[in-house]
Amino acid sequence: MKTPADIITRLQLMSQDGTKSDRKLAAFVLADLDLVSKAAISDIAARVGVSEPTVTRFCRNLGCEGLRDFKFYLAQAIAIGGQYLSPEPLSRDAREQRIASAITEAAIAAIQRASENLDMTTLVAVAARIAVSGNVLCIGSGGISSMMATEMQNRLFRLGVSVLAQIDGQLQRMYAAVATPDTTLVAFSVSGYARSVIDAVQVAQQYGATTIAITPPDSALAKAADTVIHFQSLEDGNIYKPTSSRYALLSIVDMIVTSVAETRGPRVLENLRRIKQSVNTLKVDDPRLPLGD
Repeated sequence: MKTPADIITRLQLMSQDGTKSDRKLAAFVLADLDLVSKAAISDIAARVGVSEPTVTRFCRNLGCEGLRDFKFYLAQAIAIGGQYLSPEPLSRDAREQRIASAITEAAIAAIQRASENLDMTTLVAVAARIAVSGNVLCIGSGGISSMMATEMQNRLFRLGVSVLAQIDGQLQRMYAAVATPDTTLVAFSVSGYARSVIDAVQVAQQYGATTIAITPPDSALAKAADTVIHFQSLEDGNIYKPTSSRYALLSIVDMIVTSVAETRGPRVLENLRRIKQSVNTLKVDDPRLPLGD
């Protein structure tokens, strides 16, 4: 029998388009997921007002072998995404007065936590390697990681570093395949298990590239890379706001880039001057504006 890909979505659809008994059962399950995940078939049948065979048919209509199989997928769904299924309603204060402080406080806390757990000796060594690399390949997959790969490219090219970011999985492998011993590959992964990123690291190593991962310790990516800057994403439980982890990861990128700039020394200044001159000439002549932003 086909395994349910997303039991919650199937329940939601069945609550609208199923038979009368299936709609009643689906609505009952969605109203109290935790109760149903633990209840006996007799209890479920009695509460909904249907027979036990009807409960079994309901489970099979969802793509499960029976109630036991259904409970397995239901428990899995609760464990993975339960916090999004029945969140507590936001108070007026939270909606209208605390948004700014919630974002800024969480961002500051994430940056401080990342800084406290950072091995600066490793970070400075990574920057020293990037500073003398023939070329740098930055890779990442997914929202935060791909954004950081692109951001590192944006910051390093200004310093005269030959750098390229790739966020497409196939292209990551292709560029890794043309790496050389002069290449430094910098891989970002908040989870540490992005398959294309791990594959690219392993491919680049075959051709002598130095591989660096910014990822959780003991993850698959951490085990694959030559050098690891440990980064552990920790959330604050506010499911309504974007993750604060990206601020912490961005601070690590900025630390690396600052160290690269200091390592390369005064030779980076001419590039920065040219960018400032070009942008100010074409846009607004205001020296106070950020460089190129």
